[in-house]
This record gives sequence, C-alpha cells and structure tokens, in this order.
Amino acid sequence: MTHGMRGDVYSLRQNGGDWRDNAARYALLPLRIFLGVTFVYAGLDKLTDSAFMKDSGAGSIGDMMRTVRDSSAVPALVDMALKSPSGFGYAIALGELAVGIGTLFGLLTRLAALGGALISLSLWLTVSWASEPYYYGNDLPYMFCWVPLVLAGAPYWSLDAVIRGRRRGRAQAGS
Repeated sequence: MTHGMRGDVYSLRQNGGDWRDNAARYALLPLRIFLGVTFVYAGLDKLTDSAFMKDSGAGSIGDMMRTVRDSSAVPALVDMALKSPSGFGYAIALGELAVGIGTLFGLLTRLAALGGALISLSLWLTVSWASEPYYYGNDLPYMFCWVPLVLAGAPYWSLDAVIRGRRRGRAQAGS
C-alpha cells in the first residue's frame, strides 16, 4: 500500500502569514500581560498595605530604605527618598500602577515601558543592589524585560494600535 501526500494541510494563516509570522507578531503579548499585571498588583499591594506607607515601623518603606541605604549603589537616591518616605512610597506605588495600566491596555506603551524600566533600575540600584550573587535580585531582570517593550511598543491588541489605525484612516480620507 502506498501513501500519497495530503493536499489538505492545516495552517494558522492570519493576515497573510503562516503560524511563525503570527507567533513573531504576538511574541511580546505574554510579556506585556505579565509585566502589566505584575506592576498593577505591586502598585495596589503597596497602596493597600497600611504598614508600607509609613515613615517608620515594621514593614514600612522608611525602615526598608534605612536598611538598604549603606548597601545601595547610589545612597543619594535613598537619601532623597528618606526625606519623605511615605511620599516616595506613594510615588512608587502610583508609578507602578500607571505603568501597569498603560502596559496592559497598550496606551502610550513605550512611555509606560520606559517608566517601568526606570522604576526597576532605581529599585535595583537601591533595594536589590546588595543581592549576592546579582541574579538573585529580581529588579535587574525586570529592567531588561521592559527593554523590548520600549523598543517595539504594543503594535497589536492595544489602544496604541487603535489610535494609529484611526490616524491612518483619517489621513487616507483626507488624501
């Protein structure tokens, strides 16, 4: 018995590409969802933790900053935060929330990703700098996870894509 080749091959064609094209097209979506959810969660966790937002006391931002001050790469950043620990705590929490929401919805994604990278960089240089070996600190990998989103933005499944599509539609209608 001989077997011939099947002519009814299944493919995941969408927008004129094969499944590899689609995989490449949406490759950043899982990263975007992970970072967005994580930063929204981190911001809400800080905002709802009454101990965290205090200048001193167990679990407070103030005590944490005083603890890491001498082991941080940039003690001046910690000193600046220590001028108003609760204000710094609110700034970080609201920044994480804004970054997470912008990333999840794909609104001003590159700007949100840049904000996420800067938050992660500042936390790496202060809070997790003393992690030994360096890869035990989680802020450095987070910083590098933001880089692809800074470079590529959110071209699919995003408000940025909707806005870009509308602008193109208006530009074509005006021509």
